[in-house]
Amino acid sequence: MSAARLTAGLAALGLDLDAAAQEKLLAYQALLLKWNRTYNLTALRDPAKVLPYHLLDSLALLPFVGDGDLLDVGSGGGMPGIPVAISRPDLAVTLVDSNSKKVAFLTQAAIELGLPNVTARCARVEELERPGGYPQITSRAFAELADFIALTRKLIAPGGRWLAMKGVYPAEEIERLDAARLGVEVAAVHPLAVPEVEGERHVVIVVPEGAAASA
Repeated sequence: MSAARLTAGLAALGLDLDAAAQEKLLAYQALLLKWNRTYNLTALRDPAKVLPYHLLDSLALLPFVGDGDLLDVGSGGGMPGIPVAISRPDLAVTLVDSNSKKVAFLTQAAIELGLPNVTARCARVEELERPGGYPQITSRAFAELADFIALTRKLIAPGGRWLAMKGVYPAEEIERLDAARLGVEVAAVHPLAVPEVEGERHVVIVVPEGAAASA
């Protein structure tokens, strides 16, 4: 049943993933459910909702993910970083979270799923250092836009982009981001249509000032 739902969900998202990637996504779902009983990786307890609300929701980001290393901030149980890494084995994905139990899960998941392109780090994001920065930084339900950008501003590569996953159109957060004067601008806000997910979903693309035209 999960396999058929995943295939249908991918088709609805306009994504074409091979059988091996789909098998890894389902294996990730199983790991998430197994570890969640002990490690409280997600507040979502209904197994039937994990596929749409975690896997498909994360995969909805794929059309906006470009080339270059990706940092997933406040990764928690690995969303959206692990589904993206499974779908894009060419992409080096770093998952960061301050909760050691969640990072233990992320590390084990990367091993069991055979994801050499995934690195999990236990740290507060403001403690991270990265010479040259990350070309792409994402988060899902990590923090308000202004806080997310402020905490990661030093980590963005020249010409890089932030991909912030949000629910309803975050008009007030965008206003506060503008008021914070962090030297960035919102390049675009795209609605996401995620199969089986109720409510609005959006991805906010933020770039350093002056770079919006090429985002």
